Amino acid sequence: MPMRVDVSGPIVEWRGPAPYHFVVVPDDEADRIAHVAAAVTYGWGMVPVTCRIGDTVWTTSLWPRANAYVIPIKDQVRRAERLGLGDWTTVTVQLRV
Repeated sequence: MPMRVDVSGPIVEWRGPAPYHFVVVPDDEADRIAHVAAAVTYGWGMVPVTCRIGDTVWTTSLWPRANAYVIPIKDQVRRAERLGLGDWTTVTVQLRV
């Protein structure tokens, strides 16, 4: 049965060896995801999901971070939806549980 979570927040950047862009999953939604994560994770706490912003749908994984999760927002998604660093967006996240 799929689990759907709508996550809203700004696009933030994490500067590692390569820059990544994310939306941080708020605590309430992160708690809901954590309850089912063990059933779907494929290692290191990564949770496979299908995401949607506007008309753009992609597959990715939620990354665990500081007892929460972040959603990686691919460059092609940001370009297609005309989103930049700091822009507020809503991501529909679908987990298969």
